[in-house]
Amino acid sequence: MNFEKVLKNFKIEGEFVSCEPYGNGHINQTFLAVFNEGGKVKRYILQKINHKLFDPVEKLMQNIELVTEFNRKKIAERGGDPDRESLTIVYTAEGNSFYKMDEDSYFRVYIFIENTVAYQTVQNPMDFYYSAVAFGNFNNLLAEFDASKLYEILPRFHDTKKRYNDFLTALSEDKFGRAKDCQAEIDFIKSRESYYGKIVDLLASGEMPLKVTHNDTKLNNVLLDDKSGEPVAVIDLDTIMPGSICYDFGDSIRFGCNPCEEDERDLSKVNFRFDLYEIYLKGFLEALGDRISDIEKQNLAFGSILMTIECGMRFLADYLSGDTYFRTHREGQNLDRARTQLKLVADMEKILDKMNALCC
Repeated sequence: MNFEKVLKNFKIEGEFVSCEPYGNGHINQTFLAVFNEGGKVKRYILQKINHKLFDPVEKLMQNIELVTEFNRKKIAERGGDPDRESLTIVYTAEGNSFYKMDEDSYFRVYIFIENTVAYQTVQNPMDFYYSAVAFGNFNNLLAEFDASKLYEILPRFHDTKKRYNDFLTALSEDKFGRAKDCQAEIDFIKSRESYYGKIVDLLASGEMPLKVTHNDTKLNNVLLDDKSGEPVAVIDLDTIMPGSICYDFGDSIRFGCNPCEEDERDLSKVNFRFDLYEIYLKGFLEALGDRISDIEKQNLAFGSILMTIECGMRFLADYLSGDTYFRTHREGQNLDRARTQLKLVADMEKILDKMNALCC
């Protein structure tokens, strides 16, 4: 790929130096571009957007523009540094937020946020705490933003009723005869059908407020200061959509409170880390302050269970369908992924009262 040719379409000053693959993302192709601007090194993130998943790209980038512009204004008003505390879109020479080279090549550029680090797993409990503060602050920044302005780039992404129906369809078809190998997991998911409509119905009735949600609140989507460890910025805004903050909280807990790899085969090693739940909840509630309603507080712990079982049923549905959505590197990997999620659900169910008691 001729990176220099692509980058010339963006409003970047200076001389092109290099552009190399960067990070561990699996959805978009990400590169670190280096320029020499008057003797100073300036770095940028170049991404080739997965336009097949995020379709249409125009709506995807419109969402990101709306949110970053709103956030940057709020950060400036409170005396912060928008260039450090928010993503900064680099526009094209024509003033667009992305460049379309051809029907299969869409690119965008952000300014690289220096002196930060992102972790793939929880190495230090304080990193997890600060990620909670980051996502809580992110929600606070957007508390006055009209979530209905956002395009649902992944329709019904956390509509767990739909996810369950998709799972039942995959089960009924059982295209590869795999259901016989995972009957215990199938029964586990089917026996919890009452879970799947709870938050969807609260949102539909208006009892739970519709808010801007990130929808990919993993630790690695928070940049921490490489010296102090404190939160700097929330990144990866592709899945910004209207939803419930219980989704965002729950997905963080699902990801961060599991000490093992997502596809760990030895389930005796998979145990829900209540201590990490406690520290994340503390940071999240401290950051939100009074911008969280009682109904949201009452469903944070349940949101953790819901997001985990939703993820588990998605892995299992994909296994039953022949591993067509989640990338796999070995036979049975999606089944192993499903099993880790369901083990975490079982662990959380045993201490749900204890989890709830900390929320209210």
